[in-house]
Amino acid sequence: MSRQHAQLPVSSPRLLASAIGVAITAGSAGHMVFAAEKTDSKASGNAIALDATAITGEAQDSTSYQVEKASSPKYTAPLVDTPRSVTVIPQQVLKDTGALNMQDALRTVPGITFGAGEGGNPQGDRPFIRGFDAQGDTYLDGVRDTGSQSREIFAVENIEVSKGPNSAIGGRGAAGGSINLVSKKAHLGNSFDGGFTWGSDQTQRYTLDGNYQFSDTAAGRLNLMSHESNVAGRDKVDYDRWGIAPSLAFGLGTDTRVNLDYYHLESNDTPDSGIPYTIPAGGSAARTKSNPDKPYAGGDHSNFYGLDRDFRKGRTDTATFAIEHDLSDSLTIKNTLRHGTSMQDYILTQPDDSKGNVNNGSVWRRANTRVSNTETTTNQTDLFGNFYVAGFKNSFSTGVEYTREEGQKSSYNVNTDTTPRTSAATTNCTPSMIGASSGYNCTSLSNPNPNDPWNGAISRNYAGTDTKANTYALYAFDTLELSEQWLVNMGLRYDHFDTDYKTYNNAGTTTAKGDDTSEFVTGQFGVVYKPAPNGSIYASYATSATPPGNTLGEGQEGNPLGGTPDRNGNLLKSDMEPETTKNYEIGTKWDLLNDRLSLTADVFRTEKENARVQVDTTSYENAGKTRVQGIELSASGKITDKWQVFAGYAYMDSEQVDGGDLPANKINNGNELPNTPKNSASLWTTYQVTPKLTLGGGAFYVDDVYGSVANTTMVDSYVRYDAMAAYKLSKNVDLQLNVQNLTNEVYYDKAFSTHFANQAAGRTALLSTNFHF
Repeated sequence: MSRQHAQLPVSSPRLLASAIGVAITAGSAGHMVFAAEKTDSKASGNAIALDATAITGEAQDSTSYQVEKASSPKYTAPLVDTPRSVTVIPQQVLKDTGALNMQDALRTVPGITFGAGEGGNPQGDRPFIRGFDAQGDTYLDGVRDTGSQSREIFAVENIEVSKGPNSAIGGRGAAGGSINLVSKKAHLGNSFDGGFTWGSDQTQRYTLDGNYQFSDTAAGRLNLMSHESNVAGRDKVDYDRWGIAPSLAFGLGTDTRVNLDYYHLESNDTPDSGIPYTIPAGGSAARTKSNPDKPYAGGDHSNFYGLDRDFRKGRTDTATFAIEHDLSDSLTIKNTLRHGTSMQDYILTQPDDSKGNVNNGSVWRRANTRVSNTETTTNQTDLFGNFYVAGFKNSFSTGVEYTREEGQKSSYNVNTDTTPRTSAATTNCTPSMIGASSGYNCTSLSNPNPNDPWNGAISRNYAGTDTKANTYALYAFDTLELSEQWLVNMGLRYDHFDTDYKTYNNAGTTTAKGDDTSEFVTGQFGVVYKPAPNGSIYASYATSATPPGNTLGEGQEGNPLGGTPDRNGNLLKSDMEPETTKNYEIGTKWDLLNDRLSLTADVFRTEKENARVQVDTTSYENAGKTRVQGIELSASGKITDKWQVFAGYAYMDSEQVDGGDLPANKINNGNELPNTPKNSASLWTTYQVTPKLTLGGGAFYVDDVYGSVANTTMVDSYVRYDAMAAYKLSKNVDLQLNVQNLTNEVYYDKAFSTHFANQAAGRTALLSTNFHF
């Protein structure tokens, strides 16, 4: 397979978005204010009317932090009556917090952490929900978004986080929960939102969101974005991306509605190589749980251990055609057809602790490489509405899904052995090797130079793996209203998942192949008691299933499709069952203060009882067991007309109960799960001081996090403080200042199991000018 888009022309296509941003700023602020006030009289004529069945999951008003209902029809009741933990991050929270990507947005939801990637486990968003890797459990408008990537939010309306196993809703995986991005779609009415953000570390971001109503029933919407920035507190790291997302809608306000949506994103970054873990004198094998190693940069936390050879390019394209028809006032059918591709291409230099580094003040630069392409086609048909049986109301949703996924993965050859070295030198990095004597592959821990004249050779390695998968699924959901006080929520899904793979060498000759077929049924069941119309108490049970080959090589496979080679290179048989996860949850939800403020609390226990484990050198079994249990609290909405809050707390007690009989796994029994903090909390709040001035701030706490189940690598707990101020120059023009990481706290937001952790950005100031017409 040839390398695709090795040199993405990121800067040139960005000219369209940048030109619009420049045009917006060409006039003086005073002229813009004058023009804005001339349009005030048009407000009533341009009021936006949203069709109730076409767009759901919206806040009660455009500025509220409270959301009443999820976007997917599979949620057959309002959130207050849904017997599971669901958090919706609305558009106003995304705006007020100054979020620029999905990871920024998810910091407001406790119980979610992020893991790091390298080569085999790809770079990109790797969220952990309730202690379980959810890298393959991200959805766009309810359809699985396959392919590892770093997701933008310029075309996102809100983000829905469902916690606890929910394969019944989304399909395979979702052991700890799932994330659904709700995209911005065309709607009735005319509107224009444009803005630019200038900030520290050379940040420049331009966005445009324009909606135009062509006729009484048709409209178009266009979102554009251009972004360039460095990273506060980090040398050399930079992000460079642009995107476009057009949307067309026909039949709005009628019985038949059609949406055509397209999303395109390109990126060209210098990726962060991370900070190496410390290492005991005896090497990485001498690490212990009692004294876990932590990341250390030799006294300067801005140190960058990569080289100028490093790059990361990405491209995502998604096209969606959806048609929705009201069969009656209480019955709707919808068909969604989507085709998408996602590409990653990178060389990332990792500070590798396997070469005896850090303890002697030197760091080995190891290249992690990847060239991957993922192509997905999905057709999903849903029938939803309500009906009565024997006088009882049923709010239901049922559907069928077919998905075809294809993944191709290969890499680069990075020849680092350009300078003659002794055999000992090839296995250990020592201070005497720093610089030219190692071909600049060994560098100083305290003073690395990314501009070293590395003279190794890079070539494409066409050896790789192709994976193909087909999903056939049937599902049904129902909320049965037994009375005004009692509801029963039920869901059931059947999946047939077949996948095959082959590995091949650089000449294209197949070296191994295999296939697997998994059939599984997942479900959810909950009982809701409503002591009052604005509150509920619930108990629920839900399951998930993770079959072999779940992520198609686009994530860390805990249940991989193929076996692992034995000492003779033979492929070990691994005909495994899908891993299953169960969740037990009791909770309560209340809408208070005239339904302006939503409060939730729940107690949960999530168990995986048949995790795949290696029991000896030649065989595997579904015999492992892990458990996460805890408490969650949340608050979202308005305390007063001027005071808003979006807050939460999560306590998670995690444990590997049984790692199997293999001594190397059994020794970890009783350990905490990686990327699972015991305590995490977030608080974001704003107050409208005057009709024009709003002040806000937040605090985000994450407890200590282990990088591996051995509990021998760890990143420390941290508290991060943010602040914002927004001022309305007029009805149509406003300014907003965000200062993130106010105290310039040095902390790590991504932990890898070995080798390194990723450091978060330092203090970052962002000043935005926004225009609304």
